[in-house]
Amino acid sequence: MSSATTSGPTPGSTLTGRPAPSRRFTPVTSRPTPEAPRLGPVSWAPLLVAALGTLALAAYVWATHGTKPGILLLLGAALGVTLFHSRFGFTSAWRQLVAVGNGTGLRAHAVLLGTTATLFALIIGTGTGLFGSTPAPSAGPLGVALILGAFLFGVGMQLGGACASGTLFAVGSGQSTIVLTLGGFIVGSVLYAWQFPLVRDLPALPAFVLADHVGWFGSWALTILVLLGIVAVTRVIQARRVPPPVDAVPSARGPLRAIRGSWPLWVGAVVLALLGAGVLLVSGGAWGITSAFGLWGAKFLQVLGLHPETWAFWQQPAQAQTLAAPILTDKTSLTDIGIMLGAALAAAAGGVWTLHRRIPWRTAVAAVLGGILMGIGARLAGGCNIGAYLAGIASGSLHGWIWGLAALGGTWVGLRGRRLFGLANPAPRDSVC
Repeated sequence: MSSATTSGPTPGSTLTGRPAPSRRFTPVTSRPTPEAPRLGPVSWAPLLVAALGTLALAAYVWATHGTKPGILLLLGAALGVTLFHSRFGFTSAWRQLVAVGNGTGLRAHAVLLGTTATLFALIIGTGTGLFGSTPAPSAGPLGVALILGAFLFGVGMQLGGACASGTLFAVGSGQSTIVLTLGGFIVGSVLYAWQFPLVRDLPALPAFVLADHVGWFGSWALTILVLLGIVAVTRVIQARRVPPPVDAVPSARGPLRAIRGSWPLWVGAVVLALLGAGVLLVSGGAWGITSAFGLWGAKFLQVLGLHPETWAFWQQPAQAQTLAAPILTDKTSLTDIGIMLGAALAAAAGGVWTLHRRIPWRTAVAAVLGGILMGIGARLAGGCNIGAYLAGIASGSLHGWIWGLAALGGTWVGLRGRRLFGLANPAPRDSVC
């Protein structure tokens, strides 16, 4: 985020330098969107390492564990490329909306959610699956754990600087600060598993899936109507608050833009939805992120000679089976690793892969703390911005909507918490947000 400002009223603005509110639903901003800077040269060394690493790992997984895991790894790599090239964020979108009223990112969420809901309705509604899988909706209980977990996640992603998917593609692109966020994510997931008996019996109602009551077409139609309403509300908010525009990122021009970025948000949303549908088709379950972090942490503890397999969390049949199996057979681990590799490919091809070697101590503390809060929150809520918010809403599950509202509340608190660590928030008079 830039804090540079300009002085004096702009053409068509009021004396305060802000445009007069529009009566139309056109998203207005206080200034024009800046022109995107040109990309630097291709980062050849990281590109070759990422490309060879992706190919070698895919070949190993394919040969050792079969076609299905190999495809999931490649789908993850494609997700990483798309996330980076479109800079598709959840943390920044909610921050921009809450801080200054810019709803651009949330409208992109609506495109992603609506497209994913359409594809999920077609796949799950017809029972279409590959490799013998039966696609199932993502649904979760409605209770204290959901609300508390999503709220903590909302706070954590503002302190940590990224959501679950954003953490992975930022790590892949070389952002060292977010490595600390990922470490905190893993620690928080391990802490949850360790203290699982304290929270497993929190009050909750059974999951509520729209398709069970109005069918898949009715579920899809209601979801689309709500999303259209959200788009309209964000446009009204933006017209009243007249926020700064979203900053432009370096971009190639012409056909090279497909390889070197950046992609329009709506393109990223559609491609992410298609790839997420691919994960559902191949595995029978929706795309997720955070369950792998607890698994990685438990495996690391075992390497150290500790025994997390004795914990109540890992003694549940499904969890015990996951912990006993190799990491490269776990669906979520495969797509997570793929996302980091794909983001590295995209960042290197775009000439923006870099390592940030100097991290202010307060930023480092915020990154770790934010990651821990997200790790605990995601496990409490049964998912993150992908596994609960995206997959839940696209499945017509009420818990996805509740997760989004609670995380939005956590975002409001998180923005205030950022100030304690010297982290900036968008302000109305900034040139960009």
